[in-house]
Amino acid sequence: MFYDILLDGLCEHDFMYSKEKIDLGSHVILSSSDSLFSATVIKNIKKCNTKYNFVRFISNDDKIIIDNNKKNADSALLEARKIKDELKLDMSFVDSFYTFDKKQLYFFFVASERIDFRLLARRLADKYRTRIELRQIGVRDKAKRVGGLGPCGLFLCCNSFLTDFNSVSINMAKNQNLALNPSKINGVCGRLLCCLNYENDSYTELRRDAPKVGGKFKTKKGDGKVVSVDLFHKTCNVELPDKTSISCSYLDDEKVR
Repeated sequence: MFYDILLDGLCEHDFMYSKEKIDLGSHVILSSSDSLFSATVIKNIKKCNTKYNFVRFISNDDKIIIDNNKKNADSALLEARKIKDELKLDMSFVDSFYTFDKKQLYFFFVASERIDFRLLARRLADKYRTRIELRQIGVRDKAKRVGGLGPCGLFLCCNSFLTDFNSVSINMAKNQNLALNPSKINGVCGRLLCCLNYENDSYTELRRDAPKVGGKFKTKKGDGKVVSVDLFHKTCNVELPDKTSISCSYLDDEKVR
């Protein structure tokens, strides 16, 4: 059986293999080529490539180890920030975690450019006597790890259910007639809202039969210029040569010329 998993601490999805059937939502210990990880099973899959193998279900003793690892990782994060300040490195640490067997200690950070953190890594390795892995992540990944509330008042999509960051462009905001105000169309990460992608295909479909704003439109009262379009009611406001405007259904009237 193959499963999609959510690795604790890494916030990454990957595959695992088990000879026995495992219920979704189960908390498990997995083995990779060089370490042990705790994880949650989230989905059945059919793909055959896998990085992790099932070891056992998490026991009460394992939960104690995981909690202790979390406390130790939090302490290491404070130390990493202290060393970073001493070395005057332009980076901001976001999170840290130990693998279940404490063979690896991961640190995640945000930086505006590439950072030479070799001295930092050596000092951390000397102090904690384990393999140190420093990962630079983007601002969207930071929001995914930290969480928070979006402008809609709900928990961030990236932190609650999104598994991948799909491409989002400013054209999606234009396609939905949204005001191109950064405070309105940007998320807490400072990038374009992921939810701009959700309805974009629907708006694209609605626009296929709609006239373009500024184009000519023939009405029963003569030719005019389209000044606005209501995609949901499939109507448009047309300005006539005498500067009066009328509302027309563009499905009933002739198409734009």
